[in-house]
Amino acid sequence: METYNEEDLKYSEARKKVKKLKGLYVHAVVYVLVNLFIIASNTQQGLQLSDMDNYWTAIFWGVGLLAHAIGVYVPNIFLGKEWEERKIRELMDKYK
Repeated sequence: METYNEEDLKYSEARKKVKKLKGLYVHAVVYVLVNLFIIASNTQQGLQLSDMDNYWTAIFWGVGLLAHAIGVYVPNIFLGKEWEERKIRELMDKYK
């Protein structure tokens, strides 16, 4: 059976965090690019920049992006690490 030292565990946690951050950054870049494209397309079709119809996609998608960011930067707000550990122990005890 393999044993993991504390350094391996720290590395694994850091790697997971970097993966989550990368996902958030990709999400943010796609959000900006797609919404710029939508707004540019709408203005070419006659909508004014001040028209609210240009921004509904950005607003609702922005709420999703904000939720993603909260999940990355405030991971223990709902079903966090403590909950996971407690649930793992509970299930391990159940299956003994």
